[in-house]
Amino acid sequence: MIIVKFLWNPDPVLFSIGPLSIHYYSLMFAIAFILGWYLMKYFYNAEKIPIKYLDPLLFYMILGTIVGARLGEVFFYNWDYFQNNLFEIFLPFKISSDGWEFIGFRGLASHGAALGITTSLFLYNKKYKYASLLWILDRIAITVALGGVFIRIGNFFNSEIIGKYTGGDFGVVFQKIGDTVPRHPVQLYESLGYLVVFIILFNAYKSVYKNYTGFLTGLFFALLFLVRFLAEFVKENQGGFGENIGIFSTGQWLSLPLILVGILLILYSLRKKRQ
Repeated sequence: MIIVKFLWNPDPVLFSIGPLSIHYYSLMFAIAFILGWYLMKYFYNAEKIPIKYLDPLLFYMILGTIVGARLGEVFFYNWDYFQNNLFEIFLPFKISSDGWEFIGFRGLASHGAALGITTSLFLYNKKYKYASLLWILDRIAITVALGGVFIRIGNFFNSEIIGKYTGGDFGVVFQKIGDTVPRHPVQLYESLGYLVVFIILFNAYKSVYKNYTGFLTGLFFALLFLVRFLAEFVKENQGGFGENIGIFSTGQWLSLPLILVGILLILYSLRKKRQ
């Protein structure tokens, strides 16, 4: 039997220019949006939608993602810290006795991002009325699943959102946080899971289900947050309100209603198409 134990201790900083440090996480974040923009361009070209709508769509997406994910992190997981560091909620800088450090937007909650993106696209759709909100969400969902692949890789570089100890010789030793025994590389588990979700969604888009308004959005919510729910079983507790409820983690409690929303959207789209 092949046993793999991988020692992991990278510098999370890609490069520095004076006091400004660029982290791998920030790079992964940028890659997610760039690939998402080109994927949406592919969809719009294929369906004869004017490309002029993409730039404002990107703006609303970035705004919704950052605001939603940040507020999700603040209120779902880490209010004890942010209530004393309000300045850090929306600015990508950490303030300490040594000065300011650019850290990017680390500390982002995917459940908050889902709510933020949906809200921002609702506002976008109120201004740009070339398609329905669900039509836009069906295509955005595919890009978000792909983006999640890179975001979790960024978490891996940061040695954050770590897994539980494996109890054996398999796993990753996160030396940056002082570990000497291996943990589950749950960030990579999730990244791979999101890649599978992206492949399923993209192939569904290429099929007749592209015309089932709301189907792809529902499939996204059901599958992506199922991956998140399952990954939580081998993930260290991230804190939040789930600690007071018990049974499941905060991430699992937040995933369950989104999985249900996904199932209901799938059923709605199938029923509407048959009518």
